[in-house]
Amino acid sequence: MTKCDKFVIAELAEILARFQLNVKQVEINHEIPGSFWGESEAGLIGQTLYVSEDTPLHSALHEACHYICMDQQRRNKLHTDAAGDYDEENAVCYLQILLSDHFSMSSKAQLMQEMDEWGYTFRLGTAKNWFEKDAIDAQIWLIKDQVIDNNDQILWQLRHN
Repeated sequence: MTKCDKFVIAELAEILARFQLNVKQVEINHEIPGSFWGESEAGLIGQTLYVSEDTPLHSALHEACHYICMDQQRRNKLHTDAAGDYDEENAVCYLQILLSDHFSMSSKAQLMQEMDEWGYTFRLGTAKNWFEKDAIDAQIWLIKDQVIDNNDQILWQLRHN
């Protein structure tokens, strides 16, 4: 499983800065502020994503994608629970898969496998099957809200609504 070691954290900070999201590293084995799931899972408070060197990359990307996909009103009050509805959750999963290709230590295939191992559940059984065969609604949601374009290219901006 790809962890947020120092190199990944540096890449994460560089990539997420394009979305005005800060990354703050927490000492390993310390409580991660804003973590909904606890343990080593990433946390969100305001414009800051908290991770430690044992945070799985999929966790960091998932929480970051919630930040990207939520509306500004929710961003303004963000503390721990990103909330969001079913459609946003699907969009978050789709976007985190797209973002994974921007890391030197990850890829879409690797991230989807790690999502399956962690316990993400999809109608078609695996993240790969969902992404390739059943995620058109998530893709349309991201296009409509100007997060990606029609070619799955990330537009490097927050949701407009």
